[in-house]
Amino acid sequence: MAFVKVFRRAVQKMGSLSLYQYARRTSRSHLGGFLLGTGISAFATVVIAHMEPYRSRKLNTSKYMAEPITDVTYLMESEGDMRTKMELLIMEIQADFCRALEVEEYAGHKFKVDRWLRNEGGGGITCVLQDGEVFEKAGVNISVVKGHLPPQAIQQMRSRGKKLSEGSKLPFFAAGVSAVIHPRNPMVPTIHFNYRYFEVIDTDGSKQWWFGGGTDLTPYYLDEKDAISFHKTLKDACDQSDTGYYPKFKKWCDEYFRITHRNECRGIGGIFFDDIDTPSQEEAYKFVSDCAHAVIPSYLPIVRRHKNDDFGDRERQWQLLRRGRYVEFNLIYDRGTKFGLYTPGARYESILMSLPLTARWEYMHTPLPNSKETKLLEVLKNPRDWL
Repeated sequence: MAFVKVFRRAVQKMGSLSLYQYARRTSRSHLGGFLLGTGISAFATVVIAHMEPYRSRKLNTSKYMAEPITDVTYLMESEGDMRTKMELLIMEIQADFCRALEVEEYAGHKFKVDRWLRNEGGGGITCVLQDGEVFEKAGVNISVVKGHLPPQAIQQMRSRGKKLSEGSKLPFFAAGVSAVIHPRNPMVPTIHFNYRYFEVIDTDGSKQWWFGGGTDLTPYYLDEKDAISFHKTLKDACDQSDTGYYPKFKKWCDEYFRITHRNECRGIGGIFFDDIDTPSQEEAYKFVSDCAHAVIPSYLPIVRRHKNDDFGDRERQWQLLRRGRYVEFNLIYDRGTKFGLYTPGARYESILMSLPLTARWEYMHTPLPNSKETKLLEVLKNPRDWL
């Protein structure tokens, strides 16, 4: 570094003389050497100038909830790689969402940050806020994992149409952010979102990649204005990539988040998609990024409108019963939960962070006719087009 500084100063000093002036002060025999030397000096100066940004650039990790899982030096050296882009995106989404929720809390409730590593490769950052005044339990998790897919996971992917070899473990990489927020006030809905990127290397060395994700809302009491604004925000995000995305992924969400044995949806939907690998990797990434950045504007205004609403024991008991339905879906049907539990080295605390702090199961419960609770059930059994 000292040599570079001296070299640069010398070049700058020489640069203050014009070529004609220097030639008059230098013998003709030395002129050729000067021209060669100044050529090299100019070249070296250009190289140094171009190297300067790379030397000074650093990843500002203080804006995240914790240090990234992947080595920071590697992340800076592989900025164009989709693995890096996705890891930095989910780190950003996690931090922005956690801090936005903390602003809505009272008495300074903060997220507990738990950064963990996985022996098989990778790790995650689990952020949980528990027993808050606004949020009874809020979990926002990122995971960046790699290793080899177990046979159960490969079989699950093959059942979705993935053309993967059977009979052997396949190398994989997965990065995603997932959140479930259970508010204390029954007038504030629960929100869930998940955005993820996946790579698998088949036995012939070919790589398959795809994105998946979605955002959905689970109210305990129906507010149609909230439902409309929530869906409108998601539609606007989808429309930036393709105006056909929202109706397609809204329908997919209604069908996926359905508690079949209850013949009702978990909530009032949103968007859900999987196996997105078109039209290009960059365009698919932009779509996922737009949707992930739409979470805060879709949800936080609803929290602010209702977090101070009045409620009593009847509303609280109904909220706990609906949370029981949430648990049923996550443990019986949710594909992400199953994949996590199947994966070697699974971290169960992080996988099950989506479960509420408290829930209730009441035998043969039926809400009163024409009640607000019945109004919600009618929508859950017959999904509506909110827009």
